[in-house]
Amino acid sequence: MKRTGIWLDKDKALIVTIEKEQETLQTIPSNIEHYRIHGGSGTRFKGGPQDVVQDSKYLEREKHQLKQYFKTIVDEIKDTDALVIFGPAGTNEKFSEELQKNYKPLGTKIKGVQKADSMTDNQVKAWVRDFFKSN
Repeated sequence: MKRTGIWLDKDKALIVTIEKEQETLQTIPSNIEHYRIHGGSGTRFKGGPQDVVQDSKYLEREKHQLKQYFKTIVDEIKDTDALVIFGPAGTNEKFSEELQKNYKPLGTKIKGVQKADSMTDNQVKAWVRDFFKSN
């Protein structure tokens, strides 16, 4: 039985695979750009020229980059038997929703989606090992 745990945020995904008591750790970079939107006036005078910020354009690009990131992860885990997803912020939940919606066979193998802070590689391995021992 192949069990997989994925710790992910917007920067990278750490994929821990446990098969026949062998553990492997793989890191997948997200390649998602971090946008720092600069707005405000270009002068110190009240009512001066304003920079127009196109939030929707940045959000749309981020959405496409997230989809590509998730597809890369799915390509690595498509033959797993059990899956747990964890990590900080909401990226883990977005990934779970993506699996449920667009990768249904994998979506049915999700055993848990949990919040977890940033961890070292060894902490991630231990977390996955403990999760599958208790479930």
